[in-house]
Amino acid sequence: MGTHTDLERAKNLLNGDITCVFLKGESVFTSTQRGIAPLLGLIDRGISAGYAAADKIVGKAAALLYLYLGVSAVYGEVMTEEAYKLLSSHGVDAEYALSAQKIINRRGDGLCPMEETVKDISSPALAVPALREKLKRLRGE
Repeated sequence: MGTHTDLERAKNLLNGDITCVFLKGESVFTSTQRGIAPLLGLIDRGISAGYAAADKIVGKAAALLYLYLGVSAVYGEVMTEEAYKLLSSHGVDAEYALSAQKIINRRGDGLCPMEETVKDISSPALAVPALREKLKRLRGE
């Protein structure tokens, strides 16, 4: 079973309340959390490289985390052009159903705070602590 098969299987599991699927062979992780929280959780678990991922929304912030996780392929129901270019330039098989210019915040009145956090970051290793800190602040921790 290759990456393409894993990606197809991950895409098929992305439905209902499932927001994110991470799959490699028989190893499957799914999440109903929104945003980048499931990706930070996978980083905390020390997930190995080579997974295929399917996600509802993939912006630059998620793309940087996927690169940090060493994924082989990513499908986004919605993916920004910047995320697509970033993933592709690092040899990740990137696919999407709908391309977007940017990811807006949940209020709909500006840029997603995670996207704002990484707008000047190109390193996955630098993105992880910056995004963790932003998420903590948003949660009031």
